[in-house]
Amino acid sequence: MYDDFDDDDDPPDPGERVFREFDCPECNANNPADDGIKSGDEVICHWCSRTYVARATSEGRLKLREP
Repeated sequence: MYDDFDDDDDPPDPGERVFREFDCPECNANNPADDGIKSGDEVICHWCSRTYVARATSEGRLKLREP
């Protein structure tokens, strides 16, 4: 009867998580992201203008690396 809702209990995949902000690895500035950041998105620091590629770890944390 309730089998249609079994998948609601599964935790979301860390790669699908949406982050609302990030701290720049270069200048440590906090950057809000109104549209959200997903794994694979390219982000630009609003303070130092460096570009990074976002990646979600298996623990659900945001990692940034230069392209």
